[in-house]
Amino acid sequence: MSCVNLDSVSLVEGLYELVPLRYEDIFQVADWRNAQMEVLRQKEVLTKEMQEQYYEDVVLPSLERDRPSLVLFSFLCEGQCIGYGGLVYIDWDAMRSEVSFLVAPQRAKEPSVYGSDFSNYLKLIKRYAFTELGLNRLFTETFSFRKEHIVILEQEGFLKEGCLRQHVSVRGSLEDSLMHGILKEDYEA
Repeated sequence: MSCVNLDSVSLVEGLYELVPLRYEDIFQVADWRNAQMEVLRQKEVLTKEMQEQYYEDVVLPSLERDRPSLVLFSFLCEGQCIGYGGLVYIDWDAMRSEVSFLVAPQRAKEPSVYGSDFSNYLKLIKRYAFTELGLNRLFTETFSFRKEHIVILEQEGFLKEGCLRQHVSVRGSLEDSLMHGILKEDYEA
């Protein structure tokens, strides 16, 4: 198992790249999160102050830990930040983490663009988690109405592992949450 060293992170897949979450991107990320709250577990609108405090109190300290509880990235396409994501709720004893991902709202609305973005992101984050960090398992929670998102997860090797029925309230409706996972051995096969 490796310790986290983001100084040496070089994650590139075609036109896409993951770099440690940059301060210059955090306010844009907050705007994207606020615009897409229905696909997140976020319950309140993020302010500039809240986002800056989170960056200072959570993100920056995580960059200095050998075993942080999260590792966040700016997701770039041709050098421009188009989204962000990372590994959250990292459990170093169980060698697992939840995958987090969000792109700019206009990209999320275009199925072919979103498909390319998400697929390439998953390739990068799996490579980082399994080969750089030595994690054994990645998992996601996805609200059941996100059909295209689920298809891409499964195309990238994530297996549906369960359904939490009527688990979340989205726009006044109770929705299922689907759990997907992939093991290092699946990735290597």
